[in-house]
Amino acid sequence: MNVETNATADDSSQGRIRQENIEKIMKAAEKVFAGNGFRGATTAAIAEEAGLPKANIHYYFGTKAKLYRAVLDDIIALWLSSFREIGENDDPATTLADYIRAKMQLSQNRPNASKVFANELIRGAPRISGYLETELKEWVEEKAAILDHWIEEGRMAPVDSKRLLFHIWSMTQTWADFEVQWAAVLGRKKKLKAEDFDAATDFIITIVLRTCGLQPIPSRS
Repeated sequence: MNVETNATADDSSQGRIRQENIEKIMKAAEKVFAGNGFRGATTAAIAEEAGLPKANIHYYFGTKAKLYRAVLDDIIALWLSSFREIGENDDPATTLADYIRAKMQLSQNRPNASKVFANELIRGAPRISGYLETELKEWVEEKAAILDHWIEEGRMAPVDSKRLLFHIWSMTQTWADFEVQWAAVLGRKKKLKAEDFDAATDFIITIVLRTCGLQPIPSRS
């Protein structure tokens, strides 16, 4: 019994270590890819950022390309989950405001994720073009259909639902992708403050809701 118990404990410990190492590598890779792009990033730099031997990168992910794709997949899953569960019976104003808040929180807490994705798109999306043409396209059509349903019911003003989503993305992700620009203009040196993100969030919510003929809702901050 002791042998079995010890074996189980060892397996659990190894599994925990494996997961911790993978999380360290993914976080480090996100930062390095954001700063250097895919071509400029090296597994040596990622390993150094993660505080792990370079061999661990290849052990868990095989190649830099596979690690890069894993980072992109993680970013995509994170973004899609922020607006996945909405329905025709939901309140338009609350739903849109909550989505904007979620997107702004990601820009504030995971700016490197947004930069990695933006860099991939600027390069022509060589590794995720299939995703853009299938999963993302289907996601947009599904959400746009719900927005169109609200419009048909007179619950929000007529707008181009797909372009509304595009503009929400651009207005929220710019606070991650171009943070250094906004920080400089606002006199924050290179890093925005939490209050800057809060103010931007409220401003974007107000713009979007008014565009949709909806009453802006009070800030939750």
